[in-house]
Amino acid sequence: MSTIVSQEMIDSAIEWADGLGLFGLAILSSTEAAFQPIPPDPLVWKMALDADSGFGIAVVVSVAVLSSVMGAIAGYAIGMYAGGWLLEKLVPQSTMTRLNVLMERYGAAGIFIAAVSPIPYKALAWIAGAGRMDMRVFIAAGIFGRGLRFGIPGLLLSVYGESVVQSLNWVNFSLVSIAGLIVVIPAARWWHSLLEE
Repeated sequence: MSTIVSQEMIDSAIEWADGLGLFGLAILSSTEAAFQPIPPDPLVWKMALDADSGFGIAVVVSVAVLSSVMGAIAGYAIGMYAGGWLLEKLVPQSTMTRLNVLMERYGAAGIFIAAVSPIPYKALAWIAGAGRMDMRVFIAAGIFGRGLRFGIPGLLLSVYGESVVQSLNWVNFSLVSIAGLIVVIPAARWWHSLLEE
């Protein structure tokens, strides 16, 4: 999305949602998948860390996944009824072109890619709605993608708990950063290459 959200705004939204517990997580996750730009990931991690059992973490992850997919269904409906105008007003043309190529080339896999990555999931939901993508495929791809996005950190926190956070010293952080760059740089090149098609 073209709107830049300040860290202060993100922190305020996370604090507000955290005060409402699981209901706040559901609100933040669903609205992010439908129309607003503040990601629920920091709240998912915080609530997973605060959970006192593996079951508690599973509940947090489940609420995040299901509410996010419900929000994406709302985004699909938005795209179905206001698709062209909304996309034209809120999504940069370059992003639109890339998302259209993503949908045309990969279909359900494109929804999965957006659900699990920083690519704007809401914009792809709008495009899927505008293009009347099969709803069952759309929902399945969203559940799988969001399940991985929220589930992997939840699993790590469930198994290792605080030690995951504590182990992120500067050496580990550097190694993770390097590994991230190895993945992110080709992914960024691929994302930009979609514009050429």
